[in-house]
Amino acid sequence: MNTEQTVAQLQQLKLHGMAGRYEALLDLPIHQQPEAHALLAMLTEAELGYRSQQRTGLYMRLSKLRYQAVLEQIHCSAARGFTAEQLQLLCDGSFIEKSENIVISGSTGCGKSYLACALGRQACTLGYRTLYYSMNRFIESLATARLDGTYVKWLNHLAKTPLLILDDFGLQPLTHDMRLTLLQIMEDRYGRGSTIIAAQLPLSKWYDYLNEPTIADAIMDRLTARMHKIDLKGESKRKAKTN
Repeated sequence: MNTEQTVAQLQQLKLHGMAGRYEALLDLPIHQQPEAHALLAMLTEAELGYRSQQRTGLYMRLSKLRYQAVLEQIHCSAARGFTAEQLQLLCDGSFIEKSENIVISGSTGCGKSYLACALGRQACTLGYRTLYYSMNRFIESLATARLDGTYVKWLNHLAKTPLLILDDFGLQPLTHDMRLTLLQIMEDRYGRGSTIIAAQLPLSKWYDYLNEPTIADAIMDRLTARMHKIDLKGESKRKAKTN
Protein backbone atom coordinates (compact mmCIF):
# COMPACT_ATOMS: atom_id res chain seq x y z
CA MET A 1 0.00 0.00 0.00
CA ASN A 2 1.42 3.38 -1.06
CA THR A 3 0.66 5.55 1.98
CA GLU A 4 2.34 8.64 0.50
CA GLN A 5 0.03 8.46 -2.50
CA THR A 6 -2.97 8.13 -0.18
CA VAL A 7 -1.92 11.25 1.73
CA ALA A 8 -1.43 13.12 -1.55
CA GLN A 9 -4.89 12.08 -2.75
CA LEU A 10 -6.49 13.22 0.50
CA GLN A 11 -4.77 16.59 0.10
CA GLN A 12 -5.90 16.76 -3.52
CA LEU A 13 -9.48 16.15 -2.38
CA LYS A 14 -8.97 18.97 0.17
CA LEU A 15 -9.50 16.54 3.05
CA HIS A 16 -6.71 18.19 5.00
CA GLY A 17 -7.95 17.10 8.42
CA MET A 18 -8.02 13.48 7.32
CA ALA A 19 -4.59 13.77 5.73
CA GLY A 20 -3.02 15.21 8.86
CA ARG A 21 -4.54 12.58 11.16
CA TYR A 22 -3.62 9.76 8.73
CA GLU A 23 0.00 10.87 8.65
CA ALA A 24 0.07 11.00 12.45
CA LEU A 25 -1.36 7.49 12.72
CA LEU A 26 1.21 6.16 10.27
CA ASP A 27 3.94 7.21 12.70
CA LEU A 28 2.56 4.83 15.32
CA PRO A 29 4.00 1.31 15.66
CA ILE A 30 2.09 -1.22 13.56
CA HIS A 31 0.56 -2.93 16.60
CA GLN A 32 -0.83 0.42 17.85
CA GLN A 33 -2.45 1.47 14.58
CA PRO A 34 -6.27 1.26 14.62
CA GLU A 35 -8.32 -1.27 12.71
CA ALA A 36 -10.34 -0.24 9.67
CA HIS A 37 -13.56 0.87 11.41
CA ALA A 38 -11.71 2.77 14.15
CA LEU A 39 -9.41 4.35 11.55
CA LEU A 40 -12.37 5.60 9.50
CA ALA A 41 -14.01 7.05 12.61
CA MET A 42 -10.78 8.83 13.60
CA LEU A 43 -10.27 10.27 10.12
CA THR A 44 -13.86 11.47 9.92
CA GLU A 45 -13.64 13.10 13.35
CA ALA A 46 -10.38 14.80 12.36
CA GLU A 47 -11.89 16.20 9.17
CA LEU A 48 -14.95 17.54 11.00
CA GLY A 49 -12.71 19.18 13.60
CA TYR A 50 -10.49 20.70 10.91
CA ARG A 51 -13.43 22.15 8.98
CA SER A 52 -14.97 23.54 12.14
CA GLN A 53 -11.68 25.22 13.01
CA GLN A 54 -11.34 26.66 9.50
CA ARG A 55 -14.92 27.94 9.56
CA THR A 56 -14.39 29.56 12.94
CA GLY A 57 -11.23 31.26 11.71
CA LEU A 58 -13.04 32.57 8.62
CA TYR A 59 -15.99 33.87 10.64
CA MET A 60 -13.63 35.54 13.10
CA ARG A 61 -11.83 37.38 10.30
CA LEU A 62 -15.05 38.47 8.62
CA SER A 63 -16.62 39.59 11.91
CA LYS A 64 -14.02 42.36 12.42
CA LEU A 65 -14.47 42.21 16.18
CA ARG A 66 -12.86 45.08 18.05
CA TYR A 67 -11.38 42.88 20.79
CA GLN A 68 -10.10 39.30 20.83
CA ALA A 69 -12.29 38.72 23.87
CA VAL A 70 -13.22 35.39 25.44
CA LEU A 71 -16.09 34.58 27.78
CA GLU A 72 -13.74 32.94 30.29
CA GLN A 73 -12.27 36.35 31.07
CA ILE A 74 -15.63 38.02 31.78
CA HIS A 75 -15.92 39.02 35.43
CA CYS A 76 -19.35 38.06 36.75
CA SER A 77 -20.85 39.25 40.02
CA ALA A 78 -24.10 40.63 41.37
CA ALA A 79 -22.31 43.88 42.21
CA ARG A 80 -21.26 44.23 38.58
CA GLY A 81 -24.80 43.66 37.34
CA PHE A 82 -23.93 40.56 35.34
CA THR A 83 -24.05 37.16 37.00
CA ALA A 84 -22.59 33.78 36.06
CA GLU A 85 -26.16 32.54 35.52
CA GLN A 86 -26.75 35.25 32.89
CA LEU A 87 -23.50 34.35 31.16
CA GLN A 88 -24.43 30.66 31.09
CA LEU A 89 -27.78 31.57 29.57
CA LEU A 90 -26.07 33.34 26.66
CA CYS A 91 -22.91 31.31 26.06
CA ASP A 92 -24.56 28.43 24.20
CA GLY A 93 -25.79 30.71 21.41
CA SER A 94 -29.43 29.78 21.93
CA PHE A 95 -30.35 33.47 21.94
CA ILE A 96 -29.28 33.55 18.28
CA GLU A 97 -31.40 30.52 17.44
CA LYS A 98 -34.35 32.29 19.09
CA SER A 99 -33.57 35.62 17.35
CA GLU A 100 -33.28 37.39 20.70
CA ASN A 101 -31.48 40.70 21.12
CA ILE A 102 -29.08 41.90 23.81
CA VAL A 103 -28.70 45.47 25.04
CA ILE A 104 -25.58 46.14 27.13
CA SER A 105 -25.47 49.49 28.88
CA GLY A 106 -23.14 51.05 31.42
CA SER A 107 -20.63 53.82 32.01
CA THR A 108 -17.56 54.27 29.84
CA GLY A 109 -14.83 51.66 30.28
CA CYS A 110 -16.95 49.20 32.26
CA GLY A 111 -16.53 46.41 29.70
CA LYS A 112 -19.55 46.72 27.39
CA SER A 113 -17.56 46.36 24.18
CA TYR A 114 -15.48 43.52 25.59
CA LEU A 115 -18.58 41.56 26.59
CA ALA A 116 -20.19 42.18 23.20
CA CYS A 117 -17.03 40.97 21.41
CA ALA A 118 -16.75 37.92 23.67
CA LEU A 119 -20.31 36.94 22.78
CA GLY A 120 -19.47 37.58 19.12
CA ARG A 121 -16.39 35.37 19.29
CA GLN A 122 -18.42 32.62 20.95
CA ALA A 123 -21.01 32.89 18.17
CA CYS A 124 -18.27 32.43 15.54
CA THR A 125 -17.03 29.36 17.42
CA LEU A 126 -20.55 27.93 17.43
CA GLY A 127 -20.87 28.42 13.67
CA TYR A 128 -22.84 31.68 13.45
CA ARG A 129 -21.68 34.38 11.07
CA THR A 130 -21.14 37.59 13.01
CA LEU A 131 -20.58 41.22 12.03
CA TYR A 132 -19.29 43.98 14.33
CA TYR A 133 -19.63 47.72 13.78
CA SER A 134 -18.77 50.65 15.97
CA MET A 135 -21.38 53.30 15.22
CA ASN A 136 -18.72 55.45 13.52
CA ARG A 137 -17.92 52.62 11.12
CA PHE A 138 -21.60 51.81 10.71
CA ILE A 139 -22.38 55.37 9.63
CA GLU A 140 -19.38 55.38 7.27
CA SER A 141 -20.50 52.08 5.70
CA LEU A 142 -24.03 53.43 5.30
CA ALA A 143 -22.76 56.58 3.56
CA THR A 144 -20.46 54.56 1.28
CA ALA A 145 -23.25 52.13 0.34
CA ARG A 146 -25.54 55.02 -0.63
CA LEU A 147 -22.84 56.67 -2.73
CA ASP A 148 -21.68 53.61 -4.67
CA GLY A 149 -25.15 52.13 -5.24
CA THR A 150 -24.74 49.07 -3.01
CA TYR A 151 -27.19 50.18 -0.32
CA VAL A 152 -29.74 47.42 -0.95
CA LYS A 153 -26.99 44.79 -1.19
CA TRP A 154 -25.51 46.05 2.09
CA LEU A 155 -28.90 45.87 3.83
CA ASN A 156 -29.43 42.33 2.52
CA HIS A 157 -26.00 41.33 3.82
CA LEU A 158 -26.87 42.63 7.28
CA ALA A 159 -30.26 40.91 7.17
CA LYS A 160 -28.65 37.54 6.41
CA THR A 161 -26.03 37.79 9.17
CA PRO A 162 -27.17 35.76 12.21
CA LEU A 163 -25.51 38.10 14.75
CA LEU A 164 -25.02 41.84 14.29
CA ILE A 165 -23.14 43.87 16.92
CA LEU A 166 -23.52 47.66 17.09
CA ASP A 167 -21.09 49.26 19.54
CA ASP A 168 -20.87 52.80 20.99
CA PHE A 169 -24.53 53.43 20.24
CA GLY A 170 -25.77 56.90 21.17
CA LEU A 171 -22.48 58.78 21.07
CA GLN A 172 -23.32 60.90 18.03
CA PRO A 173 -26.57 62.29 16.58
CA LEU A 174 -28.46 60.40 13.89
CA THR A 175 -29.97 61.97 10.81
CA HIS A 176 -33.48 61.14 9.64
CA ASP A 177 -32.06 58.80 6.96
CA MET A 178 -29.91 57.01 9.54
CA ARG A 179 -32.94 56.45 11.76
CA LEU A 180 -34.90 55.05 8.82
CA THR A 181 -31.99 52.72 7.97
CA LEU A 182 -31.80 51.55 11.58
CA LEU A 183 -35.54 50.86 11.51
CA GLN A 184 -35.17 48.91 8.25
CA ILE A 185 -32.39 46.80 9.77
CA MET A 186 -34.45 46.05 12.89
CA GLU A 187 -37.43 45.17 10.69
CA ASP A 188 -35.36 42.87 8.47
CA ARG A 189 -33.82 41.12 11.46
CA TYR A 190 -36.96 40.76 13.56
CA GLY A 191 -37.52 37.04 14.10
CA ARG A 192 -34.62 36.22 11.74
CA GLY A 193 -31.46 37.34 13.50
CA SER A 194 -30.02 38.64 16.75
CA THR A 195 -28.58 42.07 17.44
CA ILE A 196 -26.29 43.10 20.29
CA ILE A 197 -26.18 46.83 21.03
CA ALA A 198 -23.63 48.25 23.47
CA ALA A 199 -24.36 51.77 24.67
CA GLN A 200 -23.23 54.20 27.32
CA LEU A 201 -26.66 55.79 26.95
CA PRO A 202 -29.25 54.14 29.26
CA LEU A 203 -32.10 52.39 27.49
CA SER A 204 -34.58 54.79 29.12
CA LYS A 205 -33.04 57.67 27.14
CA TRP A 206 -33.10 56.06 23.73
CA TYR A 207 -36.46 57.60 22.80
CA ASP A 208 -35.04 61.06 23.33
CA TYR A 209 -31.87 60.15 21.44
CA LEU A 210 -33.79 58.81 18.42
CA ASN A 211 -35.81 62.03 18.59
CA GLU A 212 -38.62 60.98 16.23
CA PRO A 213 -41.48 59.39 18.20
CA THR A 214 -42.93 57.25 15.40
CA ILE A 215 -39.58 55.85 14.28
CA ALA A 216 -38.39 55.48 17.89
CA ASP A 217 -41.52 53.49 18.79
CA ALA A 218 -41.04 51.19 15.81
CA ILE A 219 -37.33 50.60 16.49
CA MET A 220 -37.80 50.00 20.21
CA ASP A 221 -40.76 47.70 19.63
CA ARG A 222 -38.73 45.41 17.37
CA LEU A 223 -35.62 45.57 19.54
CA THR A 224 -37.19 45.01 22.96
CA ALA A 225 -39.82 42.42 22.02
CA ARG A 226 -37.19 39.68 22.51
CA MET A 227 -34.43 41.23 24.57
CA HIS A 228 -31.87 40.48 27.26
CA LYS A 229 -30.98 43.67 29.13
CA ILE A 230 -27.60 43.94 30.84
CA ASP A 231 -26.67 46.97 32.96
CA LEU A 232 -22.97 46.76 33.75
CA LYS A 233 -21.78 48.57 36.85
CA GLY A 234 -18.41 49.43 38.34
CA GLU A 235 -15.47 51.70 37.68
CA SER A 236 -13.66 51.95 34.37
CA LYS A 237 -11.45 48.94 33.57
CA ARG A 238 -9.16 51.30 31.67
CA LYS A 239 -8.61 53.36 34.82
CA ALA A 240 -7.75 50.19 36.75
CA LYS A 241 -5.14 49.20 34.15
CA THR A 242 -3.60 52.68 34.25
CA ASN A 243 -3.29 52.53 38.02
